Amino acid sequence: METWIAVIILGIIEGITEFLPVSSTGHLLIAGHWLSPRSDLFNIVIQSGAVLAVLPLFPERLRQFFFEWRRRSTQVYLLKIAVAFGITGIGGLFLHSRGFELPETLGPVAWALLIGGIAFILVEKRLQGRPVHTDITWMVVLAVAVGQLIAAVFPGASRSGSTILLMLLLGVSRPAATEFSFLVGIPTMLAAGGLKIYSALVHPPIDALPEDWGMVLLGFVVSAGVSFIAVGWLLRFIQTHTFIVFGWYRIAVAGVLGALFLFQ
Repeated sequence: METWIAVIILGIIEGITEFLPVSSTGHLLIAGHWLSPRSDLFNIVIQSGAVLAVLPLFPERLRQFFFEWRRRSTQVYLLKIAVAFGITGIGGLFLHSRGFELPETLGPVAWALLIGGIAFILVEKRLQGRPVHTDITWMVVLAVAVGQLIAAVFPGASRSGSTILLMLLLGVSRPAATEFSFLVGIPTMLAAGGLKIYSALVHPPIDALPEDWGMVLLGFVVSAGVSFIAVGWLLRFIQTHTFIVFGWYRIAVAGVLGALFLFQ
């Protein structure tokens, strides 16, 4: 397969799955069985493209952040994003100091996808007919930080999936939970990606091949464009639908990964 075709496919997969609660790690592992593996730097850059593309989808929040930052409500919301990001960062640095490496083998990813899929179905069934709210309380902030750390420890759990699931359990409405999860995820993933990019450029692996920056840029653009479309669709979808479909989808992907694990 031509390299540019493989790069476009990977960019599409990353763009679709980065923010949807279905685990980009699991999908990229499946794609890796048929496509040539790319460098960590490539994967980080296209992830950053997917993250940055989400910002224009929250115009009202951005307007508040830039033009109404003196308002108490805006400052408190920004503080809550910062606290969730800070707790996640401290936890991530602790894991890094302990030499923790994210295992990206098929078995653990399949289990995390399966458990998360079942959890989404059970939680949504439990919440049917119950009142919800849009308040991002400090308990919600803590839950989001915990959800991000769960995703950091268990590949396949999905950062957005873990955080949204915990917020639903605390009674937050789907739109409010999704918005806060994404807004916290933007600085979290950009900071993690920035550190990895710095490390890859300043301390590249001894056996690393020269990076094809043309292909990196192509992956970045494709990932950003697809992410913008995918997240825009998701924000409309959750206005009138539950996350149950994503639960069943996760279970199906877990089955595919399980089959690949058995026959690899």
